[in-house]
Amino acid sequence: MSDLTVKQLAMLSGVTVRTLHHYDEIGLLKPAHVGDNGYRYYGRAEALRLQRILFHRELGVPLAEIGGLLEMEEGDQIGVLLRHREKLSAERDRFAELIATIDRTVRQLKGEDEMSNAELYKGFSAEQQADYEAWLIERYGEPMHEDIEQSRKIYDATSEAERAALMSELQTLETALADAMRNGVGPGAAALTGLLSRHRAWVATMWGKACSLEAYAGLADLYLSHPDFEARYETIEPGFTRWLTDAMKAYAVREA
Repeated sequence: MSDLTVKQLAMLSGVTVRTLHHYDEIGLLKPAHVGDNGYRYYGRAEALRLQRILFHRELGVPLAEIGGLLEMEEGDQIGVLLRHREKLSAERDRFAELIATIDRTVRQLKGEDEMSNAELYKGFSAEQQADYEAWLIERYGEPMHEDIEQSRKIYDATSEAERAALMSELQTLETALADAMRNGVGPGAAALTGLLSRHRAWVATMWGKACSLEAYAGLADLYLSHPDFEARYETIEPGFTRWLTDAMKAYAVREA
C-alpha cells in the first residue's frame, strides 16, 4: 500500500479530514511523515490504527480511553477486538429480530397478520432504553457519562428474570396507557395519575435514582424528538407518541 494523503485516507475510511487533523493534534493518530509541502502522509500501520480507533468509537468507547487501548500488547489488542466482535454479533442478532418485528407490524397494519402485545416488543433492549434516558439527566445534575455508567451498572447487576420483569412492567404500562387513549381518555385526565406514577417509578428504577417531575417532563421531550421512540410508540398505536408525551407533561404539572 502506497502512502495516502490525509484527503485520500479520509475518503477511504469515511471520516472527515478535520477528524484526522484532530486525531493528529491529540496524538491519537500521527501521520507516518509530513512532506516538505506540509501534507500529512499515512501508511499501512496508520490505516490499521485508524481502523481500530473506528471500531472503538463505533462501540461507544470514549476518545480519551482509546489511546490506552491502542498501546496494549498485540495479544491484548486481539482480545479487545474479539470482545468487540461478540458485541457486534449480539447486536446483529438483535437487529435481525427488530427487522422481523417491523415486517410483522407492517403485515398487521395491512391486515395480513396478528401480533400479541408481547410480540410488539421483540428485539427492544432494556439496556438501550436506559442509555437513551440516562442521556437526559445531564440537564439535571451530574455529568452525563456518570449517569449512563450508573444505569449500565444497575442493568448489569440484574438477573435475566429481573430484566424480563422490568420489560414486562413497561409493556403492561404502555399497553394500559394506549388502551386509555383508544378509549378516548384525554392526556390531561387525572385518571391517568396511577399509571403515570408507575411509569415514572419505572424510569427511576432504570436510572438508579429518583426521577424528578422536571426530569420526567423533560423525558417526554426526548420521547417526542427521538426517532427510535417515535417509531416504537407509533407501532403501539398511531398518535400514541404525542398523546403519551402530553400525558407525561400534564402529570408533571398536576403533581408539582
